[in-house]
Amino acid sequence: MAGRSRSGSCTQEGRQSRHADPREIVWTSGATESDNLAIKGAVAGRQGAHIVTSRIEHKAVVDTCKWLEHQGTEVTWLEPAADGTIGFDQVLDALKENTVLVSLMLVNNELGTINDIAAIGAELRQRGILFHVDAAQAAGKMAIDVGSMPVDLLALSGHKVYGPKGVGALYVRRSPDVRIEAQIHGGGHERGMRSGTLPTHQIVGMGKAFEIAQSALEQEVEELEALREAFLSGLRPLEGVTLNGSESRRVPGIMNLSFEGVDAESLMLGLRDLAVSSGSACASATVEPSYVLRGIGLSEQQAHRALRFSIGRYTTNEEVAFASAQIVDVVSRLRAVR
Repeated sequence: MAGRSRSGSCTQEGRQSRHADPREIVWTSGATESDNLAIKGAVAGRQGAHIVTSRIEHKAVVDTCKWLEHQGTEVTWLEPAADGTIGFDQVLDALKENTVLVSLMLVNNELGTINDIAAIGAELRQRGILFHVDAAQAAGKMAIDVGSMPVDLLALSGHKVYGPKGVGALYVRRSPDVRIEAQIHGGGHERGMRSGTLPTHQIVGMGKAFEIAQSALEQEVEELEALREAFLSGLRPLEGVTLNGSESRRVPGIMNLSFEGVDAESLMLGLRDLAVSSGSACASATVEPSYVLRGIGLSEQQAHRALRFSIGRYTTNEEVAFASAQIVDVVSRLRAVR
């Protein structure tokens, strides 16, 4: 049963009304630590364990799984579809007798695509396999209810919902009971799962940020959809613009676009008044093309032409109009001098 039993103090009915039990929250320094704790903690002490994940997960998951692979853990790396999603059948086909954990993100941080976590999780629950989900990019962008979502371990980050940096959380389900081994040892804090003195002020800030995000979620999603449409509409004078990701299964605030005939680095230099990224902000030290874009089948040349654009709570219509006009101008000039 992958280290869990059917015991637990919270009934499903109570969970649906209360969502997460406070005892299911382990405070960490951020989603990166939460991912490490979840994955390493689930595998610790299990000889011959098998993990299933994908090639386009966040680096906190990819590098953790690679490290475990070097330690002897068997890892199956799923290939995403062209739109950046991981299919239900893919996951099922990858499962083995020794599979103890599946780790998939809810929303991809470079593409904005959404995986069908509910369907995958329901099947894994029946098979007694732990399911870890990185939800750092999903929080504040879509509804997340662990009371109804069949997830065992879920990673969150404070600053992704306009809270303080340096604080995060790992949800660890109590019913069915999930047990993970601590990766930081000391005083046995957080019910023995994560030792260390907690930053109370940061936790309060993260809690308030999530409270605001919850209360404003529907309105913000509606506003972001309108801003997204306005931004893409402003780019229509340009030919050769390709959306990388899914047209339908996505959050509104992340857009990954490729511009035919224009190198992303050159485009970024021309967009001095815009803050854009050629890949994940967590991997910005490298000049290599995004492994996520390569993972969905883009060539190295195509990946080098892609930029990620993000809009959020404080983005205005005027900023969107300015951004699209700037992009049209710079792309047109760069194409003219080819």
